[in-house]
Amino acid sequence: MKRTLPAICLSLLIFSCHIRDSDPFVGNVKFDGTGYRPVYKDPEAVANVEIMAAQALRDPGKIYTFDRYLFINEKGRGIHIIDNADPEKPENLSFISIAGNYDIAVKGNWLYADNLSNLLVIDIADPRTPRLTKTIPNAVPVHAYPPLQGVYFECADARKGVVVDWEKVSMDKQPKCYR
Repeated sequence: MKRTLPAICLSLLIFSCHIRDSDPFVGNVKFDGTGYRPVYKDPEAVANVEIMAAQALRDPGKIYTFDRYLFINEKGRGIHIIDNADPEKPENLSFISIAGNYDIAVKGNWLYADNLSNLLVIDIADPRTPRLTKTIPNAVPVHAYPPLQGVYFECADARKGVVVDWEKVSMDKQPKCYR
């Protein structure tokens, strides 16, 4: 019995392994004619951070609260500043346009936001008039693939500019890149 049990366990372990080497598609996901294409911008245009008039929320991301204010990330585009003193009637104050912005954090009177590979430090002591105070270059890693997994995508080309977003499009042939 002492030798039989280990032999049975080993046999079960060996036979439970199944190797597929004949999958006709990458990552076990068949190409369905759609994929993601990078949206490029000029590096100088990406570095431009602008305080703008309030805008409607289109694709909100992370939400951060500070005192009575809400800071709502607009995925890949910037940050909405909303006065939430009256939760029944929040007042949309302004929009900070930041290309490639997905993450925000607040500590004290400072708002930290990613700008593709750069980290921005914004003074929000008075959230009605935010000010960009510092840009820390190359502080955030940037990936040359969409933020989704299990998708086909057109490989990014640094010669075309910096990738600020990804759009889902129809594709005639299967792209080389998959994640």
